[in-house]
Amino acid sequence: MKDRVEYKRSNEIPGLVLSEARFSDFRFERHYHLDYHVALVTEGVQRQGFHGETLLLTPGSIQLMPPGEVHDGISAGDESYTLKTFRLSPQLLNGLGEEISGQNRFPALGGAVLQDSSLAGHLSRLHDALRAAAPGSEPMEVQSEWLTLLDRLFVQTRMVKPQFVKGTLTPVQWQRVREYCDVHLAEKITLEELAALCNLERFHFLKLFKQTVGMTPHAWVVRLRLERACSLLSHTDRCLTQVAQEVGFYDQSHFNRAFRQAFGVSPSKY
Repeated sequence: MKDRVEYKRSNEIPGLVLSEARFSDFRFERHYHLDYHVALVTEGVQRQGFHGETLLLTPGSIQLMPPGEVHDGISAGDESYTLKTFRLSPQLLNGLGEEISGQNRFPALGGAVLQDSSLAGHLSRLHDALRAAAPGSEPMEVQSEWLTLLDRLFVQTRMVKPQFVKGTLTPVQWQRVREYCDVHLAEKITLEELAALCNLERFHFLKLFKQTVGMTPHAWVVRLRLERACSLLSHTDRCLTQVAQEVGFYDQSHFNRAFRQAFGVSPSKY
C-alpha cells in the first residue's frame, strides 16, 4: 500500500493543525517539534524510540509529545499503520490550559502515553469531525467536544488540575442565552458567543450550562431548531429546504437525519 499523509488547518480552532497518515515504508528519523502533539495510532503498530526506550503505540493508546523532545517512528512490523495527530501551537495550548485550569500561569506539559481506548475513540472521532468540517458549518458541537476531551485528557495525565465548576447559570444569564438563540436560530451560533453573553470563559460556561439545563449547549440548540421546524411544518406551506434553512440547518441531509433521530420519522412524514 502506498504511503499517504494529509494535513489540514482547523477552521473552528485557530492554532490547530490536523494530520492523518497511513505509513508502511516511511520512517520518521530522529526529530523534534515546536508545537505540542497529541497522537493516536488507530490501526497497526508504530515503534518509537524516545528517551532511550522503545515504545509500541497501538490502537487505544494516546501519546502526548511536548515541544523539543527528540524521537523517531516506524512501523513495528511488515504491516502499515494509521496515525492521527492534533498539533497544538504554543498559543493555543496556553490559552486552553488557562481556560480549563482557571490559572493565569499554565505549567509546561510533559510527555506521556495513556492507554484509554474509550478516550482514544472519542479523540479519533473528533479528529474526523474537525477534518470534515466545511467553512460555514456549525462549530458548537466540535468546540464543546474539544474542550470536554481536553479536560478528560488533562485529568488523566494529572499534569493540570482542571478547575472545579459548581453552581448554575443565573436566571439573567439563562434568559440572555434563550433570547439570543431565539433571535439568531437561523444563523451559526458559537460557544464563544453564548459564553460572552454570560461574561464567562467557554469552559466555565459549558459546565454551568449543563448543570443548569441537563444538556450540552449544542444538544439544546439542536433541539430548539427541531422544535421550531415542527412548528413551521405544521403551520406553513414552506418547502423542506426553506424550513431547514430558517431553523439553522444548512445541510438538508443533516436536517433529515437529526429530525428522524428526534421524532422517528423524516420531516416529509411529519
